[in-house]
Amino acid sequence: MDWIPVSGFQLRKAGVQFDAVRVDGDEGRRLADRIEALTGGDPGPVVIEANGRRGVYFLVPPGSTARRAWPRGVTRFNAGPAHVGYVPVPALTGRTWPLSWRFPPTSAGRFVHPLLLRSAVTELFSGVS
Repeated sequence: MDWIPVSGFQLRKAGVQFDAVRVDGDEGRRLADRIEALTGGDPGPVVIEANGRRGVYFLVPPGSTARRAWPRGVTRFNAGPAHVGYVPVPALTGRTWPLSWRFPPTSAGRFVHPLLLRSAVTELFSGVS
């Protein structure tokens, strides 16, 4: 997968290889746990940030976030007319702090399922368990 850097981390333009959905802080970590449980431990690629917002980035297929309503508390990264977003992507190994893979990519074209993610995040922010 040529979008993963060999070392460190790099910003990748959203909407090319993938879109992303970010949920910050403890909510993002709870959402990652929920997606892991729903998928039997293989949700697709998820990046976590150790500082700042402590964002959790769920990588979804390109074009899958632009025309959907997402709950408040979600930041979408995609590309469109007069709009470009960038997503931080760490290498698979080595020094990548403050980023790391919560769930590394397992194969080309394998991403977090956007409808499952949207359903889980809606449930999380509505307080349903």
